[in-house]
Amino acid sequence: MAYRSRRHKALHVALAYNAATGFVPDTPEDRGSTGDLRQMIRYMARVLRSLGHQVTILPLAHDLFAFQRKLRRLNPDVVFNQYDDVVHGALYEMRFAAMVRMMGFPLTGSPALALGLGRYKHMAAALFHGSGIPIPPCTELLEKVSDVDRYEWKFPLIVQPGQEHAGIGLDRDSIVHSKKALREQVRKILGTYNQPALAQSFLPGREFNVGIVGGKRARVLPLAEVNYQELPPEIPPIMSYAAKWIETSVEYKKTSVICPAPVVPELARQISDIALRAFRAVRAWGYGRVDIRLDEAGTPRVLEVNCNASLEEGVALARSAEKAGISYPRLLQMIIDAALEGPPYDVSVPMQL
Repeated sequence: MAYRSRRHKALHVALAYNAATGFVPDTPEDRGSTGDLRQMIRYMARVLRSLGHQVTILPLAHDLFAFQRKLRRLNPDVVFNQYDDVVHGALYEMRFAAMVRMMGFPLTGSPALALGLGRYKHMAAALFHGSGIPIPPCTELLEKVSDVDRYEWKFPLIVQPGQEHAGIGLDRDSIVHSKKALREQVRKILGTYNQPALAQSFLPGREFNVGIVGGKRARVLPLAEVNYQELPPEIPPIMSYAAKWIETSVEYKKTSVICPAPVVPELARQISDIALRAFRAVRAWGYGRVDIRLDEAGTPRVLEVNCNASLEEGVALARSAEKAGISYPRLLQMIIDAALEGPPYDVSVPMQL
């Protein structure tokens, strides 16, 4: 936490996060719990203060008007956005970003449109396809079980909720090999998450996480590869919720990440180029992660863009940044710098709320 640049002036940073609880039960082994989130927020605040900034932690639970009044009273130089949905299928992340910008404050990470596209997975996939960015074949949105019969399928498929993130809704049953199993999985998603299901061809190749940081000069970080080699054969090689968050699960224990990934230069160039194109296609900004998997021919295909990716120190985006020589404090400062730079064509027109 010793990094500090003379080029950066001290700012008042409002560090905002979702403090709502009770929607999804927390368990001690779940690294996605609200307890882990609060611990990360406190640590981020300490790091930002070590950079010379004044930091106010600003939780938002249910009282939006009180939050707006406090934010207006604080009048920070920038809002560091760590607001993340805790309600299945909700799009509050998008609305939160829109509200902060409507109030006239610079905001870290992606604008509302990008956050919305990141959650509407089928819309983002259609945008990628229309932009010439390769996606998995058989990408279809299924709004009811009978929609399964509308399409020709090539199995296996991966089926997941159409508006979730962080591995929510991905489990050992998410890879299907028949229409019957596809119907069952769609029915489960519709009933459990109250949202359409997204079906795509399951790609058999290597999987990469591509971190990106920066504004107009966005930088692709060293590639990270998800290693499924130690998983037992009965568990599908996917980044499920258990693999991401449940410390006691086989998926968590047997799934690892290799960073930097051992990739030949030409493939690394292809992956980086496709990732940056996808990031820009949804108008992501500041920082994020693009998940890519190789098909049977070795062609990189975009699975999704995670606009405001996790900023936990030492893992995920921060790990890739470290491999690029970017310390955790410097990473947070770069994200603030991008927020102050602002997305292109963004016009700040504060509105009274």
